[in-house]
Amino acid sequence: MINVILADDHHLVRQGIRSLLEKSEDIKVVAEAENGLEAVKLAERHEPNVLVMDIGMPRLNGVQAAEQIRNLGLATKVVILSMHSDETVVRQAIRSGAWGYLLKDSVATELLLAIRAAQRGEVYLSPAISKVVMVNFVNGQKGIEDADGFDSLSLREREVLKLIAEGYTNKAIAEALFITVKTVEKHRANLMAKLHVQDLAGLIRIALKQGLIFLDE
Repeated sequence: MINVILADDHHLVRQGIRSLLEKSEDIKVVAEAENGLEAVKLAERHEPNVLVMDIGMPRLNGVQAAEQIRNLGLATKVVILSMHSDETVVRQAIRSGAWGYLLKDSVATELLLAIRAAQRGEVYLSPAISKVVMVNFVNGQKGIEDADGFDSLSLREREVLKLIAEGYTNKAIAEALFITVKTVEKHRANLMAKLHVQDLAGLIRIALKQGLIFLDE
């Protein structure tokens, strides 16, 4: 039996997915979460085989939750549902520990395939995403280069970038991370230098591109 947790901030979506999964004799839904932080806590408590999660979750998005679950050393495999087919976002999700990445317009049977593949320790991508990855490989683009300098950022700099992109003021960031406003200002200056941008819009663009924040789906 494959034990599954569902995580989506829309109750009706969770109901629909649960209804689909409960028709399968080898899959059991053991819990539901309405935000990313709750999903991580439930994964710690229940240790399910698979966590099916929307990428645009509040508190922690799907990518961040996958990374936390991996860092906690849990055996739970994360399958992400998303409207984003951009290869950069997909790469970020897989790099953060996700075992599956499904577009929301996929047919229902694909989710079952993804869950079973993840449980076996196999990565599953929607066919449309796999096609993009293959085309880029054939064209010689074996993974997107770090043209914007994101990979050079420290963990703290990524935290600051995320909060800046979410609209936090320097003072609010300082309070959230327990650092001084002066330190936040220094991080902001370093971010602009490392990412080769001149303004807030540039920082937000890169945060979106790298999957730190997501537009409402």
